[in-house]
Amino acid sequence: MELKKMKFIDLFAGIGGFRYALESFGCKCVFSSEWDKYCQESYHLNFGEIPCGDITKIDEKDIPSFDILCAGFPCQPFSISGKQKGFEDTRGTLFFDIVRIVSYHKPKIIFLENVKNLKAHNGGATFEVISNTLDSLNYNIYDKVLNAKDFNLPQNRERITIICIRKDIDNGKFKFPESSKNFVTISDIKEDDSITNKYILNRKDIHIDEKKLKEAIKNGRVQKPLQIGVIGQGGQGNRIYHENGIGITLAASSGGAASKTGAYYINGKVRKLSPREAARLQGFPEEFQIIENDNQSLKQFGNSVPINLLKEVFKGLKDI
Repeated sequence: MELKKMKFIDLFAGIGGFRYALESFGCKCVFSSEWDKYCQESYHLNFGEIPCGDITKIDEKDIPSFDILCAGFPCQPFSISGKQKGFEDTRGTLFFDIVRIVSYHKPKIIFLENVKNLKAHNGGATFEVISNTLDSLNYNIYDKVLNAKDFNLPQNRERITIICIRKDIDNGKFKFPESSKNFVTISDIKEDDSITNKYILNRKDIHIDEKKLKEAIKNGRVQKPLQIGVIGQGGQGNRIYHENGIGITLAASSGGAASKTGAYYINGKVRKLSPREAARLQGFPEEFQIIENDNQSLKQFGNSVPINLLKEVFKGLKDI
């Protein structure tokens, strides 16, 4: 399949992770939708356009024709960190807005991303509904849980990637990518101390395990998170990791002293990650412009998609 110049739509667009991935192949975005005003601000800052709002209020007939539908549809209804209401949650039903758009436009490819737990949710019944629905629309479904850390991003982030290819054009040759033989760590993406001093956690309840710290320094760079201490009782957002390891999963919402990013021992100090470092964990280019609201920007990166991973998956479509 010739990927260059293919048209795509960017649903639940967030800050444009899918768009960066597909535009790198020469694809053209003809429509985007995102209701969050801060994400709209970021999207406009970087792409020069404001996405349309609530997808439930957009008539599929008003969307331009396209070849590929991209959607990191809301994952909260299926996440193990949430209440797992699935389709009982109004956000879960947004999948059926994808269905009505696909039913009308019949694109060649559907490119979806969600939390790892989607396939196990409700004993597999939720994913069965999704698969059967897409199959009934004349698509073959390929799915695999992939981890951002395997694609040169220093983040342990397991997500399910779903590729749906219209049956009349599918030759069965699509394959998911293999893991990269290289890896990067937090130490490879850190910003200068002069920029990150504002993120240092000056707390009296920081506890470093000196034995684990020495081991982390001695062993050097490894492709896993290296916990070396805690803040307080060490709950979510209160665990400390060494920069020689990779990062934990960025989160859109989490508590603790280091909410959203986790705490890291970097250059001898304990701190949160900066928004730019969070952007690097997701594969956003250095020219990506970050809004001047740390809380919202970190939330955006926690909700976003790992661009390197998407690019490698997309490459697999060139053989069909």
